[in-house]
Amino acid sequence: MSASRWTAAFGAAVAAFVFTSGTALAQKKYDTGATDTEIKVGHIVPYSGPASAYGIIGKTEEAYFKMINDNGGINGRKIKFISYDDAYSPPKAVEQVRKLVESDEVLVVFNPLGTPSNTAIQKYLNAKKVPQLFVATGATKWNDPTHFPWTIGWQPSYQSEGRIYAKYLMKEKPGAKVAVLYQNDDFGKDYLKGLKDGFGAKASMIIAEESYEISEPTIDNHIVKLKASGADVLISITTPKFAAQTIKKMAEIDWKALQIVANVSTSVGAVMRPAGFENGQGVLSAHYAKDAGDAQWHDDPGIKKFLAFLDKYYPDADRHNSQVIYGYGAAQTLTKMLEMCGDDLTRANIMKQAANLKDFAPDTLLPGIKINTSATDFAPIEQLQMMRFRGEKWDMFGDVISGEVGH
Repeated sequence: MSASRWTAAFGAAVAAFVFTSGTALAQKKYDTGATDTEIKVGHIVPYSGPASAYGIIGKTEEAYFKMINDNGGINGRKIKFISYDDAYSPPKAVEQVRKLVESDEVLVVFNPLGTPSNTAIQKYLNAKKVPQLFVATGATKWNDPTHFPWTIGWQPSYQSEGRIYAKYLMKEKPGAKVAVLYQNDDFGKDYLKGLKDGFGAKASMIIAEESYEISEPTIDNHIVKLKASGADVLISITTPKFAAQTIKKMAEIDWKALQIVANVSTSVGAVMRPAGFENGQGVLSAHYAKDAGDAQWHDDPGIKKFLAFLDKYYPDADRHNSQVIYGYGAAQTLTKMLEMCGDDLTRANIMKQAANLKDFAPDTLLPGIKINTSATDFAPIEQLQMMRFRGEKWDMFGDVISGEVGH
């Protein structure tokens, strides 16, 4: 071999060595539930039971990931979405999550719904170091990276929202006599704490409180008792079925109090329509997402994408149902975060990227509301805007308000 040919061959060998070494250095990293072709995502939601209205979220997310897969997946990997019914029952939630982790071997548990269910699974998932990702409940405790580094929230916290309602009432109705109806669990108590914190020295504005159990078939008797208190404001911290019952019962007994309903129960399709549009006029709430059925968003690029998705992947969905908007926004957030992970699909990197979202605006969030997280802030959405029900839709009013402490 001539010297020049030998040199060329040696150079090619060195180049090949450097190339393969470089490839080895940049090799893909996987934990259980991820491969070159697939990412297994676990999920629980009540498809049955007293909170089954939320089952639409799981169906929307399933349709969203089908769209992602049809478009080539995430960095070439298809999402395998495994969703189980926990019936809004903590023991059932534990059973289903164990199955997801130990039998299905999912990479993450994504958007599990409900404060009682998430409370029941939090210690287990953190002990196993499995991400409890973008939890579908606004309890404040999901933002605790020190004690629960594998759990991160998504929607605004209930305490933030409670503080916003208190601020609104102290400004607009300072002489109000407030009654509170709340679900007797962590969900209800978290809102109640936010309300009382928001009122501060004026907490005596709350003159009556009634709690109800999720197992009760109706909350009519609680509404009758609260009316008898003489309150002129009712704050309804309820899940959709009970929110609709409350609006209906107040109309039946001709209680003209101003009503504020928690944002988890503002769905036009699942709450306001069943309650009767005529009964819901003037009800107040606060929100962070657009209403796809509202004409004001018809030319909005994000809502156009959302409606195109529904037409193709979930044509049976009620576009007036806010749970559909919710599922889309949460699924889009997971997709963004998994894209950020690149080829490092370890659970540790997933949490690192989940805590590194900067000014991310899903198609469905209101203008000015963006997702931001950091290693010390596990509360992605912290802003809301007040809204009032008029006709057959919610009208936003006022500025976007931060519910953070000190804002």
